[in-house]
Amino acid sequence: MRLSKLFKNAPTVNITGLCFDSRKVKKGNVYFCLPGLTFDGHDFIDQAIDKGAICIVHSKILERTDANVIYIQVENVVEALNVCARIFYGRPTDKMVMYGVTGTNGKSTITNIIQAILNPVRPCGYIGTIAIRYGNVNLAPDLTTPDVLFLHSKLADMVRCGMKACALEVSSHGLAQHRVDAISFDVAIFTNFTYDHLDFHGTFENYFEAKSLLFKERVKEDGVSILNIDDEKYEDLKSVSKARTVSYGIKNKADYFAKDLKLTSHESRFTLVYNQNEYKVVTNLVALYNVYNLLAAIAALHETGMPLDQIIAACDSIPQIEGRMEQIDCGQDFHVIVDFAHTPDGMEKMMKFGRDIAKENNLISVFGSAGKRDVAKRKVFGEIAEKYCDYIILTEDDPRDESSEDIARQIKEGIQTKTNIFIPDRYEAIRQAVQYAKSGDVILLLGKGDEVFMYHENGRVPWIGDNKAAKECIEERML
Repeated sequence: MRLSKLFKNAPTVNITGLCFDSRKVKKGNVYFCLPGLTFDGHDFIDQAIDKGAICIVHSKILERTDANVIYIQVENVVEALNVCARIFYGRPTDKMVMYGVTGTNGKSTITNIIQAILNPVRPCGYIGTIAIRYGNVNLAPDLTTPDVLFLHSKLADMVRCGMKACALEVSSHGLAQHRVDAISFDVAIFTNFTYDHLDFHGTFENYFEAKSLLFKERVKEDGVSILNIDDEKYEDLKSVSKARTVSYGIKNKADYFAKDLKLTSHESRFTLVYNQNEYKVVTNLVALYNVYNLLAAIAALHETGMPLDQIIAACDSIPQIEGRMEQIDCGQDFHVIVDFAHTPDGMEKMMKFGRDIAKENNLISVFGSAGKRDVAKRKVFGEIAEKYCDYIILTEDDPRDESSEDIARQIKEGIQTKTNIFIPDRYEAIRQAVQYAKSGDVILLLGKGDEVFMYHENGRVPWIGDNKAAKECIEERML
């Protein structure tokens, strides 16, 4: 591509790519001097040039320049990067229906439901915490919402592979750090707003402001914002949305309203009320919060043209979403459930569900809390476990450079009467839970979900995965 395609009045030289990491620059690249939390891209211009950058996009006045390099000064380098990424990769989001989902919990589930139901009739990609999937491609995830260049390169790949839609998890970090500024969403979905990420955002107000950007700025004016009417932030988001709004809910009457709920450990049934018509829905998804997730997906698909009857017919066999309410069944006479729950709200929803299933039997939980993240929620985790669980096993969960034992001690501050132990090795913690369980008991393995890595002091290391660990431990017990 010619540089003049990206910047007005720029020379018509050919460029080979875009880059904002000086270590990864290749010959013929345009290097963007991004400001960062720790480093400033302007400090690495010489390194970028040495590696072959032929154009430097900067915002600061530079003391010296290289005669063989093109310098383009802009007011906002992040904004320029977004605009250029969209053009360089062929405006991929203009060629697909874009579904963006934000909220504290439920993003992965809703985006995966949308892909699962839509894909057979309109090829749909997915980008998020679990994976990057489109066509026959299934890649390991990057960030929940990847960086601008990686994101647009994958969206362009989707278009080349024939995708007509994409369901994208949009995190508060991604919004605050402008990773989706070059995307105009046809559908913006809000799940819920609860405690999370205050280590990054600082305050609830900042956290909510980041979430609201999807509805204030990123959704198309002729698109649709799909909002949870039962969440206290519903009216706030409705008032700022630049697109028309559609509601879904269970407690309050909504455009897509669920009533007559019947929830079991293996399925959910409810009546969907839409436009004064009623539809019977049966789904293999379980738990109340998954009814909310399904309602959001139904609304999104129907508002973009898919007939309700066709959507509902697909609800009874939604593929298992990795690490989200994943039930591990090896023929044992007790329940084992793996879930990504790592916020107070997510933890409480999972433990309430586990309590409902266990009834008079024991509810056993295995969890920890991430190191270098939201220290205040650790005691809250203990309080929630105290409320619902009979036995609590505390263990490692991405401790980073903190001591897992110290983290467990902070969680224990919220546990008053319930039996609890600390087992530092996560595999052994899962094994002990499985060995202890009796017929009818419920084991919850929380925090890691489908992740196959663990963050320790020296970085990211492989982890067998909670689901695989559970299967091994169950099979060992059954020998």
